[in-house]
Amino acid sequence: MWRTAKADQAALIVDAEDYYRHALDAMVKARSQILLIGWDLDTRVSLSDEAREDGAPTVLGPLLSWLSHHRPDLQIYILVWDEGMLSVPFRGSTPLRMLRWKLDPRISLKWDSSHPLDGSHHQKILVVDDKVAFSGGIDITADRWDTRKHKDDEPGRKRPFTRRVYEPWHDAIMAVDGGAAEAIGDLARLRWKVATGKELPKAKGEGPIWPEGLEVDFTDVELGIARTRAKDGEISEVREIEALFADMVAAAERFVYIETQYFASRAVAEAIGKRLEEPDGPEFVVINPKSAYGWLDEAVMGPSRYLLMKALEKRDPHKRFRIYTPVTEKGADIYVHAKIMIVDDRLLRVGSANLNNRSMGLDSECDLVIDAQGEERVCRTIERLRHDLIAEHFGMEPEKVARCIEEAGSLIAAIEKLRGKGRTLVPFEPKEPAKLLQKVAKSEALDPEAARELFEKRARPGLLTRMGRRGLGRR
Repeated sequence: MWRTAKADQAALIVDAEDYYRHALDAMVKARSQILLIGWDLDTRVSLSDEAREDGAPTVLGPLLSWLSHHRPDLQIYILVWDEGMLSVPFRGSTPLRMLRWKLDPRISLKWDSSHPLDGSHHQKILVVDDKVAFSGGIDITADRWDTRKHKDDEPGRKRPFTRRVYEPWHDAIMAVDGGAAEAIGDLARLRWKVATGKELPKAKGEGPIWPEGLEVDFTDVELGIARTRAKDGEISEVREIEALFADMVAAAERFVYIETQYFASRAVAEAIGKRLEEPDGPEFVVINPKSAYGWLDEAVMGPSRYLLMKALEKRDPHKRFRIYTPVTEKGADIYVHAKIMIVDDRLLRVGSANLNNRSMGLDSECDLVIDAQGEERVCRTIERLRHDLIAEHFGMEPEKVARCIEEAGSLIAAIEKLRGKGRTLVPFEPKEPAKLLQKVAKSEALDPEAARELFEKRARPGLLTRMGRRGLGRR
C-alpha cells in the first residue's frame, strides 16, 4: 500500500450521470487548484442537463475556461495520456478549446508520455483544492455517460456533436474528503512531476467542497491507496495493486464480488484458483461485459478470459466460481467498465485497475480500499453497497436482493434465483477462440505483466504455464 489516510466522508458513485453532476458542483466550488488526470478527456462532454444559477457552463471545456476567468486564484492542471492527442483533431471544437487553454496562464494541459512503450496512463482522478477527490474508473470523455437504469432507449446516451448512440455503460468512482483527498492530491501531483518534470504546489483552498446532494456512505474511515507504475528509466516499478488483489483473495472467508472490464490477470486467477481448491473456500462472482470494447481489445482479452476460465474450471470441483454479464430490459448487453471488489463485506476496493496483466505492472493505476477492521457500521455499509450494486443489475430494490441472499445462504445461489427475463445477469459461456488467438494469449505478448516483458520472455511463469506443467492446462 502506498499510503493510508483518514476520510471524514466517502461515497461510492455508480455510473457517470451522478459522477459528472457531482464533479461539476465540486469544480465550481474550487478556489485554489483543480487536478484533472485521466486516460482520456473530451472537452465537449456535458456534465449536467440543468442550467446553474451561478451561470457556470455545464460542458467541460467552457466550464474550465469560465472557472479560469471567474476564480482569480485558481490554477487548473490537466494531464491526459499522450495517445489521446491522436483523436483530438476529430473532436469538433476540442482543438480550438485546447488552443485557447494554451494561451491561458491559469490552465495547464499536458500529454503524459512518461511510460514504457505500449504502456498507458490509466488513472482517473479529479482533486479539487485537496478538499475533495474522486478516483476510480470513470473518465470525463465520450461514451461514458449513462444512468443507473441503463435503459434501452436512453436519449442522453449519445456522443457529442455526432449524436451517435452508444451501448449502455456501467461504471463507478469513489469520492473522499479530509486527509484522503489531500493524499490523492499528492499522488496526482507526483504523477504530474513524473510526466512533466515539474513540481506543483499544494492547494490552499478553504471551506467545504463536498458536492451538494452527494449522499455520504462512510464517515470517519481509514482509506488505503494502492498504485501500479511500470519501470521507466529511473522511475521504479510499483506493483501495490497486484499485491492488494492477492491479499484480498487470500483474506476472503465467504465470498468475493467483483465488477471488472476484463478477466485476464494470471496473478489474480492463480490466487483464485488456490482458494477454489479448498473444500470450504469462498465463492467468487465476477461481473464482466460480454465482449471487450472494440475488436482489438476482444481479440486480446477474449482468448485470455477463455483460457483462464477453462483453467479455473479444472480447479473448481465445488463450483464456486461464476462470471455473469448484465443485459438491459430488452436483452442488450451492458458494458461493464467499473472496477470494484468486495470481500465478505469487510473490504471494499474501487479503482482504475482491471483484472488484466497490464494493470498489474505496466499501466499507471490508482485503487482505493476501505478495510472495515471489525467496525460493524462499516461492514453494514459495505453490505448495503453490495446489495445495491447487485440490485442495479436486476432492476430491483436492494432489499429484495438482501432477502434473497439471506434465504439462499450463498451469493451464487441467490443470483441464480433472481435471474429471469428482462433486466438480469446472464451466465457467461465462453466460445473457443481461434488457435492463433489462443497462442497469442498464452504468449502474453499483447497483455504483458511488466515493461520488460514487451521485449523479453517473462521472468515468472503465469497461471497457464504452471497449470500446463502440472498437466491441468491440457485439454
